[in-house]
Amino acid sequence: MKFELEKRTKGLRLQDDELLEDLRRCAKAIGGDTIETSEYDKIGKAHSCTFRRRFGSWRSALERAGLQPGIWRVGITDEALFENIRSLWMSLGRQPRRSELGLLGSQFSGKPYAKRFGSWSKALKEFVAWVNSDSPEEPQQDDTEANQPVPGSLVHAGPPKRRTRREPSDRQRFRVLVRDGFRCRACGASPLTQVGGELHVNHVLPWSKGGETTDDNLQTKCERCNLGKSNAFNV
Repeated sequence: MKFELEKRTKGLRLQDDELLEDLRRCAKAIGGDTIETSEYDKIGKAHSCTFRRRFGSWRSALERAGLQPGIWRVGITDEALFENIRSLWMSLGRQPRRSELGLLGSQFSGKPYAKRFGSWSKALKEFVAWVNSDSPEEPQQDDTEANQPVPGSLVHAGPPKRRTRREPSDRQRFRVLVRDGFRCRACGASPLTQVGGELHVNHVLPWSKGGETTDDNLQTKCERCNLGKSNAFNV
């Protein structure tokens, strides 16, 4: 008996549009907008060499399928990766898992996180450090010298000098939402269990009453409760 290699026919009968559709399916399955040959060969209906023969190169096949060439990933910033985690965390109301990246419409798969930080768990640790590094204390512009009273003139006391800006940053808002469990602290409503619900983050002691924009003076409110507070106080 003559020993021969088995001829591989996987995917050879697929039409070009079927190959490209399968390429898009596999990219979506791993949670990204691109896919490498080694990843496709594990889950695809064809083999990566079939794409090279049909379309000239793997990169050309990706472009024909409307996907990003793999080299595009090099330019991803840490902040873009972290903002993606923040978006997923807010949509879930909890910490996202690596296995869920392909199911949540994530901008990136788990691979960029592993390459950049070593693993998904390490990426989450760096993300937490990034969120907590956002200082809410951004003093208002100091106009002390410009507003010095003229000797002998009648002066009225101006508004107190602020330690923080009025509006919370995206990262500070995220911290407060996580702390409050993505629920209204007044009625317990949550968009995670109530379709169409919307949460706001506002001051406990209103800004107009001297309240600062610090985590401990911010709270999560649903739209209804927030509107009720706005009618009662000037926040």
